[in-house]
Amino acid sequence: MARLRFIFLALSGLVALGLGLFYLSLPKPRPASGLIAQSISFPDLAGWDSDDHRQSLVIFQRTCARLGKLPADSPMGGHALYGNVSDWSEVCASAQNTQPDQARHFFETRFRVFSIREGHNPTGLFTGYYESEVRGSRHRHDGYQTPLLARPDDLVDVDLGAFAPDLKGRRTAGRINEKMRLVPYPDRAAIEAGSLGPRARPLVWIDDPVDAFFMEIQGSGRVVMDDGSVLRLTFSGQNGQAYTAIGQVLIKRGELRREQVSMATIRHWLDQHPAQRQELLAQNRSYVFFQESPIQNSQDGPPGADGLSLTAGRSLAVDRSFHALGVPVFLDANDAAGLDPPLRRLMITQDTGGAIRGIIRGDVFWGFGADAAARAGRMKDKGQLFILLPIPLGDRLAGLGK
Repeated sequence: MARLRFIFLALSGLVALGLGLFYLSLPKPRPASGLIAQSISFPDLAGWDSDDHRQSLVIFQRTCARLGKLPADSPMGGHALYGNVSDWSEVCASAQNTQPDQARHFFETRFRVFSIREGHNPTGLFTGYYESEVRGSRHRHDGYQTPLLARPDDLVDVDLGAFAPDLKGRRTAGRINEKMRLVPYPDRAAIEAGSLGPRARPLVWIDDPVDAFFMEIQGSGRVVMDDGSVLRLTFSGQNGQAYTAIGQVLIKRGELRREQVSMATIRHWLDQHPAQRQELLAQNRSYVFFQESPIQNSQDGPPGADGLSLTAGRSLAVDRSFHALGVPVFLDANDAAGLDPPLRRLMITQDTGGAIRGIIRGDVFWGFGADAAARAGRMKDKGQLFILLPIPLGDRLAGLGK
């Protein structure tokens, strides 16, 4: 999905010339030292016994297949507590020989579970996302007037940690100008005004600009074409500009109260204020580019940041500054509005997102279709996150008194 996956290789010399332009404007990196983990037991997890662990086992088995292709000394990513790939090899070998009906026993006997907090705070915000479904056409005609663009050939992804250790985990994007300097990429308003010129290559034309905007936020979607076929578009790049939630803009302007904000209320406001729509959407300077991806199984979700298909209700997007991908985590979250029952289930970290920032912060993937959109749109749960680590790795962490 989406979700801001960047690769930076050959242009490092050119990027170094322009890095200062970005360094001054970037927020200071968030220190990973704020993550505190405490060992607990599985019976301490409310809802653990009643959860169905089978789907999470299947996802973890796929994750292990991915990890098996990486060098053993590769860091898992995120906080150092996740170790290297080699720290997961033994539990992965066991997972591949585990049957679905043994899933719960596998996790309980091969992992240690830790509650985590950020400083003294054990709770955080958990939201939802989904694979949107929009109507489109290969050709611009009639109501199909809003393009979804392919990645431009001059967009450069930058791993800032390659230049400054204190920027580890921070990324941006830009392009090389005629003076061979890296400069910011155009923002949403400029792109929609035609600043990319011939580099703007529409993959499809959508019949609703609001649908196109929310598809960017979700990071992928299915396009029901005017010829009856279905096309999946997935994240291919982002312009490096900061993401701004338009719901927050509406709150600041007094148009909506904080407790009112949801995808449905934002859509309603946009429908009721068509003359102000473009100006409001432009407040989110971030712009997402797409690529076509095959739909091999209609029930599979789009690929997450780990390259594997997402699973509805079991895949979690996290902040990769703190968390590794492919890790089993248990989520205990509650809907303050009381519209949905407590969400207590074992999930796998598979994705990331521009708005997912913080140690106890997550985004639950809910699948595709109207029900998934409704569930994701109203999710603003407060909850706790518990991480599962292979026993040898967990024993070392517990021994440090973390």
